[in-house]
Amino acid sequence: MRTLKFLLQKEFRQIFRNRSLLPMLFALPVIQLLVLPLAADYEVKNINIAVIDHDRSGCSRQLIQTITASGYFKLASYSPSFPVAMADIEKDKADLALEIPAHFEKALVTEHEGQLFLAVNAINGTKAALGGAYLAQIIAAYNNELRLKWISPQRFPPQPGIALVANNRFNPFLNYRFFMVPGILVLLVTMIGAYMCALNIVKEKEAGTIEQINVTPVKKFHFILGKLIPFWVIGIIIFTIGLFGVGRLVYGIVPQGSILLLYSFLGLYLVAVLGLGLLISTYAATQQQAMSVAFFFMMIFLLMSGLFTSVDSMPAWAQLLAGINPVTYFIDVMRMVVLKGSGFRDVQKHFLATGAFAVLINCWAVFNYRKTA
Repeated sequence: MRTLKFLLQKEFRQIFRNRSLLPMLFALPVIQLLVLPLAADYEVKNINIAVIDHDRSGCSRQLIQTITASGYFKLASYSPSFPVAMADIEKDKADLALEIPAHFEKALVTEHEGQLFLAVNAINGTKAALGGAYLAQIIAAYNNELRLKWISPQRFPPQPGIALVANNRFNPFLNYRFFMVPGILVLLVTMIGAYMCALNIVKEKEAGTIEQINVTPVKKFHFILGKLIPFWVIGIIIFTIGLFGVGRLVYGIVPQGSILLLYSFLGLYLVAVLGLGLLISTYAATQQQAMSVAFFFMMIFLLMSGLFTSVDSMPAWAQLLAGINPVTYFIDVMRMVVLKGSGFRDVQKHFLATGAFAVLINCWAVFNYRKTA
């Protein structure tokens, strides 16, 4: 224990003496947590729409006003012809083109039916699908408004209808930041754990100091613990700053579940990602190699974690990869405990999966580490 104590003192002094490392450990995660949730918005707004109004009637003007007043669409151009509107789409000045045919209002009055043509820029599939769906809902609501306006309710008996009353549980105001902040905090803790741990050990290789340690009586597990424990502590500090400093004070996120449960899972999770950093350091000879390998794994962890897209909507092979991704489990635990107030029974399988990953990756890293006495 005395040997480990001296190693820990040495590591903490080395970390806090490095003036370029401290901002990367503490300032950058806070800035990222402040900025990223503002940009990572699932709701698509300010969709540029080009309108071709051949009718120029009261109905067509009211329809255009209804669309622009919804808050989702911005009138990019009032085009005289469809080719002009398509040119705006090709120049990325418009995302949709809505063509209102001539005699649109007359067809509604005489034939009780009108047709509209919609062209959608589908390069961005998500924006195209949501934009088309928003516009269809707005037009359907406008259509119902016209029916109530033109058809006298006294002429027809009341029709049976179904009213749906929604109750938004766990996030009543549908604030996407409540959904994104816990997940982004997990990614920041993961990057600190895996990146910094790997770079710290590889830096010792490049400087040659690790060879000096290898010929000392310091045991292998003392050296490994001396490298992992400081970043384990720093990971907990960063998580605390992000959850209570930024999450609560800036975004108003108050954890609904047990704080002890969150920190218990955090401690286990940090063991797993620090083991990954240790494993990377055993294979990398330079910091550049370590950064490249760590970046490779971070991209996989990020894209297959369920942060931006639901795991259930992924292909079967991607769901299998997500099942062995520790980031997936921590993001689930964060959202379940922070937003839903879930207990240990709800997340026990997450503990088991992350614990298995931690044991496997750390055993692999320790076995792969070579220390010559």
